[in-house]
Amino acid sequence: MDAARTLKHAVVIGSGPNGLAAAVKLAQEGVHVAVHEARETIGGGCRTAELTLPGFRHDVCAAVLPLARRSPAFKELDVEWVDPPVPAAHALDGDAVTLERGLQETADGLGADAQTYRALVEPFVRAWPRRWSRRDLLRLRPSLVRGLLSARAIARLFETDRARALFAGNAAHSVLPLERAASAGFGLTLCAAAHVDGWAFPRGGSQALVDALAARLVELGGEIKTSSRVDALPGADAVLCDVAPSELARLARLPRYALGFRHGPAAFKLDWALDAPIPWRAETLRRAATIHLGGTFTEIAASERAPWEGRGPGTRPFVLLVQQSLFDDSRAPAGKHTAWAYCHVPNRWEGDATDAVEGQVERFAPGFRELILARNVMRPRDFEAYNANDVGGDIVGGANTLWQLAARPALRPLPWRTPLPNVYLCSASTPPGGGVHGLCGLAAARIALRDLR
Repeated sequence: MDAARTLKHAVVIGSGPNGLAAAVKLAQEGVHVAVHEARETIGGGCRTAELTLPGFRHDVCAAVLPLARRSPAFKELDVEWVDPPVPAAHALDGDAVTLERGLQETADGLGADAQTYRALVEPFVRAWPRRWSRRDLLRLRPSLVRGLLSARAIARLFETDRARALFAGNAAHSVLPLERAASAGFGLTLCAAAHVDGWAFPRGGSQALVDALAARLVELGGEIKTSSRVDALPGADAVLCDVAPSELARLARLPRYALGFRHGPAAFKLDWALDAPIPWRAETLRRAATIHLGGTFTEIAASERAPWEGRGPGTRPFVLLVQQSLFDDSRAPAGKHTAWAYCHVPNRWEGDATDAVEGQVERFAPGFRELILARNVMRPRDFEAYNANDVGGDIVGGANTLWQLAARPALRPLPWRTPLPNVYLCSASTPPGGGVHGLCGLAAARIALRDLR
């Protein structure tokens, strides 16, 4: 029986990239889809707004999207991608090390560690463009095992502080202590992504990606209802929920659903309207949109351990900074600039890391504070108020512990299914997890179609 004959009407709760990717997939199969969004604008973690001053456009959460452009969930969308000359750079005192687009170019900048870097990252780069078969996975088994290690274990393979620092900055995207298992996998994946596709972002802001998804859905006959909060599961042939597990438990009245699911540390974020570009001490940092600020591996490891121990970021937090306006003049008025940055803090932390974050920027760019025209501060509670999926300020959909990577949100053969028939979870709290790629939504939609075919 054709899927459209059995599955005629579906509801998607939440309009983040995963929810919209699920809706588009269903609509492509002839299903009528209605998306409900509680806020007045769509986007989830991909919204862009004038947070500081008129004419200064800031990404509210996600900014650079290294996993988006090649994602099968976002095929053939009308998005203009911006590619900075250098995908990412890591600031050191008086110097910088770069994650170049080319694998060999990056290795060349690591001196004595060039061969080690190639040996670690090249297998992922070579396999990335293909759909991984069982043969590919067997061939990559040694490399995949390395991804389950801690970032500290991988760092010990390097001889130089430069290589260790570069890897630490990428591994810290895991929001894990760098001594924890699986933190290495995030570093290896992001390094490979830079060499395969770069670390691009949509011109005009990350909102452009979800706007393109929404346009595709409407073309296919779907509808999107904003300011439409859902307080109980609606009647439909299938319901797909781009929400946190705790919210699904509330909607479905399943108090024990994913009861052991754990959220990770939170983000403390600043957006700045600037009078001029950031005055980096190292000229190399002007060639990259994404900058890692944190110094040595030891400094970054201490910073990423702190939120897991309930401590604030101290005076030298690891800071993820993005300077899109250097490469996208739509972000600020002529001659002016924007910047976006955050550090990791304990979940539901009530402190203020403004001075600490700006101090780290000033450390590598003396005179930065003098350029600030206005700032916007987003604390953990602000993230949750902006997007209910960011529980306690956790912006990646749940702690990336080794267990939760395997059992996300619970240990189930197909974790997108829920205990209720024809109800599916499609948020970043399902595999493959956080990041703007839409694969959680795409997987849930495919399973719904198969179940009801």
